[in-house]
Amino acid sequence: MNLKQIKKMLEASDSLSIMRRYFVVNGFDGALTTLGLIMGFYVSDRVELVVVITSCLAAALALGMSGVSSAYISETAERRRNLAQLEEAMLASLKHSNHGKAATWIPWLVALVNGFGPLVIALIIMLPLWLGQQGVLTGINPLTVAMVVALFIIFLLGVFLGRVGGTFWLWSGLQSLAIALLTVGLIYVVG
Repeated sequence: MNLKQIKKMLEASDSLSIMRRYFVVNGFDGALTTLGLIMGFYVSDRVELVVVITSCLAAALALGMSGVSSAYISETAERRRNLAQLEEAMLASLKHSNHGKAATWIPWLVALVNGFGPLVIALIIMLPLWLGQQGVLTGINPLTVAMVVALFIIFLLGVFLGRVGGTFWLWSGLQSLAIALLTVGLIYVVG
């Protein structure tokens, strides 16, 4: 399968918007979950950096696997249903058409985007933790740096959604940031 065929399938199935939405929604989940974990460790008694990294990595992998499997299962069911309805209306098999190929391949593409969103974003947020563990960040708390990175990514996801939705990008970014700061505040109070 080449890029031209993938592009035709994406167009035939109108899947780009679904993939974009899944990436942002699950990316937001990955960022907020990682931020929450880091904040939880930040307000706890002294915790070793390796424990923070292992916990965040485990959560990121779980979010990634959950994203891939849940999206694959739901998209496969929806694509099969839509293809069956289209075949019934056309009184013909569409198995070898772009619609038929899309019913097979699009669930995989959507699932990968859905799973990679939270995983990649969580790994980016964790970068300061790894740098701190390696002694690269000296004199700076790697947890604090990771939280700043998480807040920045959450703001950027909000900006992206604002641009996609045609709303003022700064307002959308600030709304996302407010949700993250509220989460941090609640964890601080509970901790």
